[in-house]
Amino acid sequence: MKLKKSFAFGFITLFSLTLAACGNGGGNTDDSGSSKEADGKASGEQIFRINEQQEMPSADPSLATDEVSFTALNNVYEGIYRLDAKNKPQPAGAAEKAEMSEDGLVYKIKLNEDAKWSDGKPVKAEDYVYGWQRTVDPATASEYASLYSAVKNGQEIMDGKKDKSELGIKAVGDYELEVTLQQVTPFMDYLFAFPSFFPQRQDVVEKYGAKFAANSENAVYNGPFTLADFDGPGTDTEWSLKKNNEYWDNKTVKLDEVKVSVVKEAPTSLNLFQDGQVDEVVLSGELAQQMASDPEFVIEKEASTQYMELNQREDSSPFKNENLRKAISYSIDRKSLVDSILGDGSVEPKGLVPADMSTSPKGDKDFADEAGNVIAHDEKKAKEYWEKAKKELGITKLDMDILSSDTDSSKKTVEYLQGAIQDTLDGVKVTVSPVPFAVRLDRSNKGDFTTTIGGWGADYADPSSFLNLFETGNSYNRGHYSSPEYDKNVKAAATTNANDPEKRWDNMIDAEKVIMDDMGVVPLYQRAQARMRSEKVKGIAFHPAGPKFDYKWAYISE
Repeated sequence: MKLKKSFAFGFITLFSLTLAACGNGGGNTDDSGSSKEADGKASGEQIFRINEQQEMPSADPSLATDEVSFTALNNVYEGIYRLDAKNKPQPAGAAEKAEMSEDGLVYKIKLNEDAKWSDGKPVKAEDYVYGWQRTVDPATASEYASLYSAVKNGQEIMDGKKDKSELGIKAVGDYELEVTLQQVTPFMDYLFAFPSFFPQRQDVVEKYGAKFAANSENAVYNGPFTLADFDGPGTDTEWSLKKNNEYWDNKTVKLDEVKVSVVKEAPTSLNLFQDGQVDEVVLSGELAQQMASDPEFVIEKEASTQYMELNQREDSSPFKNENLRKAISYSIDRKSLVDSILGDGSVEPKGLVPADMSTSPKGDKDFADEAGNVIAHDEKKAKEYWEKAKKELGITKLDMDILSSDTDSSKKTVEYLQGAIQDTLDGVKVTVSPVPFAVRLDRSNKGDFTTTIGGWGADYADPSSFLNLFETGNSYNRGHYSSPEYDKNVKAAATTNANDPEKRWDNMIDAEKVIMDDMGVVPLYQRAQARMRSEKVKGIAFHPAGPKFDYKWAYISE
């Protein structure tokens, strides 16, 4: 079988960002993927102190689903590839780029023989095989197992029809892998860099059993840093990333430690930043507007859409009514939401799939523009759809609750939505339930909500990262939206037309139009984050798609 070098496919385009602050990181890279900015001179204490807005729900690569966990995992583990500061997959756990067969289905990967775990043991091919099999195993109950449908037998294993040992990955000796796909997967290079595809040590996982990764001591790490001082998922408010001296490229790593504290109140975070007690904090609303002209103010635009899911699990659910869903959507003034409430650089959405992420294989057209959706605020239409919904449902009033996280920005968003919907739709009473992030995730997964505010950041820079979520039966389709036409287009893009970029693109455009015409989920905004970042912090790599931050090349320059 003839093999060729594997590279990212041409129609997948990542954001090209110029971040608005001195010392904001993400500098240029050379061909090896190292940050040229990181070649600057480090001086002073090499400790980077940041405030997170939420606790970390999981430190387990198979179970993590959220931004906080993925940022930590991306820095304490490493996969076959690592995204460089230009957001391109580069060999990391691999010694070189994978060789791919001409039909695009088989990858041969030579591993980096210098790679070690934090206890000094070598990272071997069997660790990748075990990690992948553990994640796809239904017994693990990984919500990200769905990504393995691209790998041979992955879906059958998830469905319980085949054993995990039949997954399309095998060790060819200690330092070579052979990966076989179910179908051509244009974004596979990005999955090789994604936390759900990281290696795991079988002896360590089995030693700790259900307590694996329950704290920082119950795991080993193969990334630039190790996790330290982490006492438990969903509850601990302080943890650290400490330089891993066993890391194969530890000479590149200049930070000795990244200290993380959870501070949910933005004013408190800003005070700590201004007092010099912390080097980076997140801002929103009035505080972001207030600090916008400060030279240490940073806006980072993400490949992320925030949306409202409406619980359609039960046949009796009023949210199965399309006119009700449209009435709610038309009642929301998204421009006021992003400008007056958030104020952090977030923008009005054009649809489910964010703008400036993906371009067509022919004509270089942005996906969001080509889909041509109109997500509008129109009180008249909102009232008209509400009247239609009332007649169809046989109701005169409706009580609904909005579940959200309890950060400042989430609270302000949900309070704004409460007012907008109640003021526009006569007879609708809205309550709000801001809860800790981990609780919100748990309740959303269980279907314990009326409506919930969630969102998605692209795992890889392709529309399928969003569109796959709302297939019937997908674990991330928490509201249980279902459309045969939508499913047909998503499936065709993933299977029938996977090897035809133009037809695949058309399938994805059609799927986007279906879910937005149905208003199966209600997009709220395309997210950006406003931050204060000390000008002494250099070399942070920011990834709009995938785990957001990489500290491998970061350093302090006093």
